[in-house]
Amino acid sequence: MTPDDLVLTPRGVRFQGRLLPCSIGKGGISLTKHEGDGATPVGQHKIVGMLYRPDRIARPATWAEPIGPRDLWSDDTRDIAYNHHVRVPYEHSHEHLRRSDPLYDLILVTDWNWPDAQPGRGSAIFIHQWRRPGYPTEGCIAFSRSNLHWLAARVQPGTRVIVRPLG
Repeated sequence: MTPDDLVLTPRGVRFQGRLLPCSIGKGGISLTKHEGDGATPVGQHKIVGMLYRPDRIARPATWAEPIGPRDLWSDDTRDIAYNHHVRVPYEHSHEHLRRSDPLYDLILVTDWNWPDAQPGRGSAIFIHQWRRPGYPTEGCIAFSRSNLHWLAARVQPGTRVIVRPLG
């Protein structure tokens, strides 16, 4: 591990000498992640993308891509586009990336079960803004708005996100 790895600990995420409070999945940490379990998967993941709402925030990094009204994320285990960014029209089960709340105003996309997604192994493991401190996610890692923006200014494609079993 290096200081440039995001390392999940029982007290938050360590990164570049800081400890940032975070929320994880309501299903805890899992060695056997599957779709809908609400768990944050154990592993060494990499950041592979950054998405942002250009109507709400400035571009956080040169490699960030805008989220538009047609942007979705497939969570349909029966579809070939499972665990991939898709766009309207899309007839399968999906999650809207352009939300009315601020949770997805800035998203760091991880490579969990991507690009060669195994159906049912879990989708959309993102790093995003939390609802409030300690409020669990559906499996993502979430931070305060200010800490998320601080991270976005410092991570690069390929930055490692290390999730080990806690305890």
